[in-house]
Amino acid sequence: MSSPYLEMIRSELRTRRYSIQTEKVYLYWIKYFILFNDKKHPDDMGSHNIERFLNNLAVNKQVSAATQNQALCAIMFLYRYIVKREIKGLSYSFTKRERALPTVLTHEEALTIINKLSGKYRLIASILYGCGLRINEALKLRVKDLNLDNNTLFVFRGKGKKDRYTLLPKSLNDNLNNQIEYVKNTHSHDLAKGYGLTSLPPALLRKYGNAAKDFSWQYLFPSSTRCVHPYDGYICRHHLHETSFRKQLRKAVLAVRLNKNVKAHTFRHTFATQLLVNGCDIRTVQELFRFKNNRALYPCNW
Repeated sequence: MSSPYLEMIRSELRTRRYSIQTEKVYLYWIKYFILFNDKKHPDDMGSHNIERFLNNLAVNKQVSAATQNQALCAIMFLYRYIVKREIKGLSYSFTKRERALPTVLTHEEALTIINKLSGKYRLIASILYGCGLRINEALKLRVKDLNLDNNTLFVFRGKGKKDRYTLLPKSLNDNLNNQIEYVKNTHSHDLAKGYGLTSLPPALLRKYGNAAKDFSWQYLFPSSTRCVHPYDGYICRHHLHETSFRKQLRKAVLAVRLNKNVKAHTFRHTFATQLLVNGCDIRTVQELFRFKNNRALYPCNW
């Protein structure tokens, strides 16, 4: 059980509409910061304590630049909105991240890795590569987001909270139909047990009511277990966790003995590269990855 102080921070994060991922990360770093300073109350600490904490992360823990910035953001949130005091004279700024070229696979390498995966994990990787989606966008797909008749895919609230359409390769139709049938069976089993609610953003259950039990709202890649909604407290079925796919992908990369740092996002970079290789101009690719409705931005057949 969290302390009342951490619960107050959680409440402030939710009031300001921070994502559940950000909430978990910020609470972790704030708790770590307080414990590092011998459980002193943040009201009684200042720049010196923050600098000691950040220096410890950089020197002793040797965390990455992104992790340092993440911890600093969490502490700045704490003092700005909870303590309500601006930190001045802090001799520590956001660390500049080194810019590195992304890992890109050849078409053959991508297919080899995908073929080493099985079941839903192979389908997820195929969607990442065939549609250029981010991993969270793929895992948050709902049945209603698929249109197999005209092979389009609706991405709801992608990065930057923007909606967009993208094309869906016809070669995935059979596997998608099989996955939809699996979701239908899982949903029917939940309904028979008195459940059947899908996970929705905060407060939407009150707005949509029983529509949350509708099959079309179910996640395309549901979790194997039901859980308690972190905001509204009802029993629901969330989507598959990113960690599950990451573990399977790692096994597949090791199995093919590919000497590249392959992550889920690598398929997105490879998708963009293959568009260029197959004749799409770079401006089209930029527009495709940026704007809300990009269905008309596919001049090439890939």
